[in-house]
Amino acid sequence: MKIQSYGHIGQTPVDLYTLINKNGVEVKITNYGGIITSFLAPDRNGILGDIVLGRDSLHDYVQANPFFGCLVGRVGNRIAKGRFTLDGVAYQVLQNDGENHLHGGKVGFDKVIWQAQDAGPNSLALSYLSRDDEEGYPGNLFVTVIYALSEDNMLRIHYTAHTDKATILNLTNHTYFNLSGAPTILDHDMQLFASRFTPGDKGLIPTGELTLVEGTPMDFRASTRIGDRIDSDYDQLVAGGGYDHNYVVDGEMGTLRPAARVSEPTTGRVLEAFTTEPGIQFYAGNFLDGSVTGKGRSYIKRSGFCLETQHFPDSPNQPNFPSITLKPNQTFVSTTVYKVGVA
Repeated sequence: MKIQSYGHIGQTPVDLYTLINKNGVEVKITNYGGIITSFLAPDRNGILGDIVLGRDSLHDYVQANPFFGCLVGRVGNRIAKGRFTLDGVAYQVLQNDGENHLHGGKVGFDKVIWQAQDAGPNSLALSYLSRDDEEGYPGNLFVTVIYALSEDNMLRIHYTAHTDKATILNLTNHTYFNLSGAPTILDHDMQLFASRFTPGDKGLIPTGELTLVEGTPMDFRASTRIGDRIDSDYDQLVAGGGYDHNYVVDGEMGTLRPAARVSEPTTGRVLEAFTTEPGIQFYAGNFLDGSVTGKGRSYIKRSGFCLETQHFPDSPNQPNFPSITLKPNQTFVSTTVYKVGVA
């Protein structure tokens, strides 16, 4: 693992860590926000290209970052009206997405400096202590995330956490992918191993239903071009401005299983996602507007897609959803794998 200085935030140094395997696949990660700043993967001709969106410097990430590449917590996705009740105590967290809470608040895990250490061959461990009442969440929470790059082109992200007081937790990584470098990702072909999704209201808060994708524009069980139905008048797509939905991953929660497969026809690149989580958020970059730049381009609407492995949005307020409560006698464990290849 290569380590280099990435700058400072105030007086605190920030570093950039490079993982590289025998095939030339290379992942760069900074301990500011756990951000994946670049991910080089070969096309069908063996030519390496960067498949993730990102900014050009630490300063740029600090100034403006629409969650490119970062770790998200304590609670990824949305909490309705920023309210939840835990063990009979009502909590109010920041309403930073209209009337709802999004991605951990004002200073979530994407905006803190993590402690880094070598975790073995091509492996980086990042740790962070989130103090009691940080962003309004209860409990001192200690989180460790290990990024590990294998020789068969798999980037494994392994999360563990424990707390000294009951809290809620929904961790994810928010990398935006673009397998070709084209202006948008509409020509990518998406397959989601999910027969159901969680429909939402106009604020993208789930209704509590688990709805079959069959017969709707949400159906990606067979590989389908992302752009084919994204602008249809289906109510769910109108609400999110396109795809920004949690899918219920088929199979048993807690087991590592396929969640998504994305292919890009011009380069032949393929990205597969596997997870132990119950859900995956497919977000098509609908809120990018060209105001953020990096890597020689302006990130316009739908210039990247995210596959955020997760528990379902608004889980604390949805009794039928899998719980995201973490208690002091428990250890949170979650694994996600992104594998690159060609077809």
